[in-house]
Amino acid sequence: LLLAPAFLSKTPVPSDRQEVIFWHFWGGQDRDVVDDVVDRFNQSQRTYFVRAVALPGNNLQAKLFLAIAGGDPPDLVNQDDPILADWSKRGVLQSFETFASIQEVAVLKQWMFPAALRLSIVDEELFAVCNGLDIRALYYNTTELERFGLTPPETLDELNHICETISPAAEQRPTAYAFLPDSRSIWGWGFVFGADFYRDRNVRLATPELISVLTWMSGFSVKHGADNVAAFRQGDQSLPGKTFSLLPVQDAEMSGRYVLLTDGQWRTRDIANFTARRRQLGIPSPKFGVCPLPYPENGRNNAGWVNGNFFVVPRGARNPAGAWEFVKFWIGLEQPEPAAKTCATGGWIPVSESVVNHPEFQSFLKRDPMFAQFVSLASSPNQFPIPMVQGASFLKRTVEAAAYEAMIHPNRSATEILLEAETRIQSHFDARQPLGADSDAR
Repeated sequence: LLLAPAFLSKTPVPSDRQEVIFWHFWGGQDRDVVDDVVDRFNQSQRTYFVRAVALPGNNLQAKLFLAIAGGDPPDLVNQDDPILADWSKRGVLQSFETFASIQEVAVLKQWMFPAALRLSIVDEELFAVCNGLDIRALYYNTTELERFGLTPPETLDELNHICETISPAAEQRPTAYAFLPDSRSIWGWGFVFGADFYRDRNVRLATPELISVLTWMSGFSVKHGADNVAAFRQGDQSLPGKTFSLLPVQDAEMSGRYVLLTDGQWRTRDIANFTARRRQLGIPSPKFGVCPLPYPENGRNNAGWVNGNFFVVPRGARNPAGAWEFVKFWIGLEQPEPAAKTCATGGWIPVSESVVNHPEFQSFLKRDPMFAQFVSLASSPNQFPIPMVQGASFLKRTVEAAAYEAMIHPNRSATEILLEAETRIQSHFDARQPLGADSDAR
């Protein structure tokens, strides 16, 4: 496989080192962080030399499969798509348990947050090692809530009360909403409501928990009008760049298109930049905060959908032992300090409490208290990824399509929509025998 020279490090491999080829997708500022990790690892020992190859874009998978077929794969790859079960079942990957010691694997499984471990195993076997978590929570405009005499919600009833107070049903075309769910958030809210999505090799969508979720989500379209909600959502796409819709667009405004909005920890950087800009202009800035997704009665507290970045070792890799040493360095399994520096520099959530507790990362959290809220959620046992099953990408697309269908046609039965999706996914899975991991979402 030929790679453009711009993607390759020009530093020669020392003659006394074993080369480790590492492919990743990071670009821009994040690529600088990755290059720094690689440099620090290369300076930390005298056995291995990692050569990083940046492959930003959507063609990493195709290049990887071509490299494996051609007998020249990299030693380590970083991924963030729900492909682990598919790749492991197709024989594309090596299990870490084939080259890491039994003791190291056992320590790792105990050392990781439950959410990170769920992103790393297929059928209880370690086919990946998660190196960074993405957590979703509920951002809110504190200033706007206080204007209405409201406080951040802890329960679903409190969130519903906020929505009714700020965005009453009588106002059919508001210029801003208190809150609106979107179809992709069905994962987070599903886990909050207590849903599983998949268990014991069976798709589980038409359950009381998910029916309640979809009924609640589509209720916003009933309340405000499906066309109005769809048009407002479409307006989000017209914002410049990747503008965070919680933030005011005009300098004279104190509220954005939403008062509360579900998103990930990376948005804390947007809020910090927005606040700093307002300060430079001498313009008052609203206060913001973040809290866990509010939960209904009998739901799960501190729950939600988690994903993240993870390392895999392709079949045919020449130096899995060197790849394993680099992975341990990156995540901080043996020494938390390098990992604490990496996560603080990149604004990434560690995969273990030992890295979180390191003074360098704690210092970073003190500077960014909203980010700290996401880190506290990372240790929750109620953070779940998309089920680790073959066909996970199809499962994801179909579940989100069902949520979208319910929100644009809110008069349709949620049960009917979920049954249709469940049947479609189960048929897809049954046609891909043998079935994927006999795992459950919990």
